[in-house]
Amino acid sequence: MVCMPNTSPVVDTAALISYILNTAREQGAAHVFPVGSITRGSRGKELAEMGDLKKAGAVAFSDDGMPVANAGLMRRAMQYARMLDLPIISHCEDRELSSGGSMHEGYMSTVLGLKGIPASAEEVMVAREILLAGETGCRVHIAHVSTAGSVRLVREAKSRGIPVTAEVTPHHFTLTDEAVAGYNTSTKVNPPLRTASDVAAVKEGLADGTIDVIATDHAPHTVEEKDVEYDRAPFGLVGLETAVGLVWTELVDAGVLTPLQAIAKMTLNPARVLNISRGTLNPGVDADLTIIDPNLTWTVDANLFESRGKNTPFHGMKLKGQAYATVAGGRVRMLGGAVKDLLR
Repeated sequence: MVCMPNTSPVVDTAALISYILNTAREQGAAHVFPVGSITRGSRGKELAEMGDLKKAGAVAFSDDGMPVANAGLMRRAMQYARMLDLPIISHCEDRELSSGGSMHEGYMSTVLGLKGIPASAEEVMVAREILLAGETGCRVHIAHVSTAGSVRLVREAKSRGIPVTAEVTPHHFTLTDEAVAGYNTSTKVNPPLRTASDVAAVKEGLADGTIDVIATDHAPHTVEEKDVEYDRAPFGLVGLETAVGLVWTELVDAGVLTPLQAIAKMTLNPARVLNISRGTLNPGVDADLTIIDPNLTWTVDANLFESRGKNTPFHGMKLKGQAYATVAGGRVRMLGGAVKDLLR
């Protein structure tokens, strides 16, 4: 699990990186790799002590939901990140374009009377990060790609040898902005659910290798936080417990990816992006395994989630394929859908 720094407090010091790693070791349910903040407090004003963050164990840098607006500051961050040989993970959003929006700007936002977030709010920043990566040589990973334009930009950048990688979430290759029609706040995510043509482009990007990684962008919220008017609700949904089912149903069974391609995008490829020795079954690496039943048909029930967050738009959806068990460091940690402390 790669955890982003957009917490309270923001993970912008070596002490906080160490705290996360120590706590994760004590819990032992999964290996946790923390991402350090690019700027102090993710305020976009001055760089955090990036060298200290790496020494403490940070595997990448990101301001995640608070994207760095200042292009000069981001360029400097990329120069430092390249010297430290760590990637920048960029949540691509121009907040001047997205300000006040709560869903994709288009036909559905007009019908529903909600202020929209245009595709350009993402694509402008994707283009900027690609240009800066080309200048600095820094490895840049574009988080949660959601538009056809972003897929085109990444594809073209890769063809020119720019060190850029990209990811997509299961909800962005499964749902469109039509899912917002019922005003279910679990469909409010950032970047927002886009159109059917965007979903098709994202799947094409997965199939041709433009998009390297499938990531959950897991963002739990309490019922009280989400049970408000749509435009007042926080962004985010829980994605860990539905990820395998959505990948198998929407991509593998649909013929978009082979099973091995899908598994690589959730294991080997993320490890390569972060340059960590994970995601393989090679001798000498930690015994981290997920046992999947690819033929199991099941119905999503948020009430049975292990996550404290229940904010999912997939409640009641029938899926095929489920993670049956997980092994972390040689110890069984989840069995039959329930997290267990089986070997302590």
